[in-house]
Amino acid sequence: MYPNSSSKSAHLYERAQRVLPGGNTRTTVFRAPYPIYGNSGNGSRILDVDGVERIDFLNNYTALIHGHAHPSIVRAATLAVENGSCFGAPTESEIRLAEMLVERVPGCENVRFTNSGSEAVMMAVKAARAYTGRPKIAKCEGLYHGSYDFVEVSLDSSPADWGDSAQPNQVPYSAGTPASVLSDVVVLPFNDSEASLRLLEQHATELAAVIVDPLPNRIGLIPASRDFVATLRRFCTRAGVVLISDEVISFRIGYGGAAAEFGFEADLITLGKVIGGGFPVGAVCGHRDVMSVFDPTTGKPAAPHGGTFNANPVTMAAGSAALELLTPTVLADLNELGHVARQRMQAVIHEAGVPWRVTGEASLFRFVPEQSELVGYRSTWADADSARLIEGFTGSLLNHGVFVDHGGLGCLSTVMSEADVDVLEHAVEIALREANIHTLETT
Repeated sequence: MYPNSSSKSAHLYERAQRVLPGGNTRTTVFRAPYPIYGNSGNGSRILDVDGVERIDFLNNYTALIHGHAHPSIVRAATLAVENGSCFGAPTESEIRLAEMLVERVPGCENVRFTNSGSEAVMMAVKAARAYTGRPKIAKCEGLYHGSYDFVEVSLDSSPADWGDSAQPNQVPYSAGTPASVLSDVVVLPFNDSEASLRLLEQHATELAAVIVDPLPNRIGLIPASRDFVATLRRFCTRAGVVLISDEVISFRIGYGGAAAEFGFEADLITLGKVIGGGFPVGAVCGHRDVMSVFDPTTGKPAAPHGGTFNANPVTMAAGSAALELLTPTVLADLNELGHVARQRMQAVIHEAGVPWRVTGEASLFRFVPEQSELVGYRSTWADADSARLIEGFTGSLLNHGVFVDHGGLGCLSTVMSEADVDVLEHAVEIALREANIHTLETT
């Protein structure tokens, strides 16, 4: 049972604390009192170092859309390693994956590969600045776009510092963030078209880019309204500002990505996770004129971009195999299973009398401890008590065969079936009772 101070995971964590700050090298996977250490994965299952098997409803934070060790992806990656894992030269494999993205993503004419979604966002912002010659960006309060200073602004602001809802404060995420970074970021209230447009117009001549995730995880997988993204698109077109759609997580919701599903076309799209087949990856893709800032054929490009492992053949081969498997039919089946899972979990929560929601779309879901209307960051902001409830609940899920993020995020993979959803539904039912959430919420 978790937690267990005599478990191998607990002992590994003690060992890790001697050589890693807080025993951690990735903040998102930290869980108190210790994280569970993975040992192996196969299909929809993950095995920890103590030999406990669980259904993996996290899939490395949505990256493994085909589950663990899919035979086709393993074959592609193994062959690439056998032929040489990386070179100081381009390979045909990067052309192939780029061609696949151009074929399926509306507005994607050129592609630039990176090694993570964070890098992709950073390069997209730099591309927008190089293209427009302007310094500022606009982003929405509470939305996560990776670990670049500018896009981290107001990621986790609280009632103590977030200010007016119609004009959110610029709140640093990391200690020591320069004031100059904050001053170059316009913070928008997500899904408030009128207030956001007013702020954008005030800074129109200084803005290089507006970045938005159509289905942002950090604010409870609440979708952007059609009116909101249409407002952003119209403003960017009129003001000559680059519209960036961050789809590192949300790309998986449709064959052509999230912007296509939400009915708008971005100038740049940032990708990661599912396009790498389980290997480190990121990409910027978009209109040829904006992407031309990376072009070195006539001399130093406007936005120089290197990277030792960019477009390495192992990732490119695995990513191509993953996208080949993700046909429109396969994706539709996966999304329908996700719909069924959310419905069944919400029914269990309702029956238990717990004031929570299961949010999300397609194959993504999240447990949100809130009953009021969910429209933006402030309506989903969780105080310390709510956060503890979610952590206790997800900890109970671990003991009943289900692995999700400690903050409540989950997803499905193409190798799952309704039998896996049965286990998830039953585990949610038991975990709600064990966490005694209804009693804690109402006392």
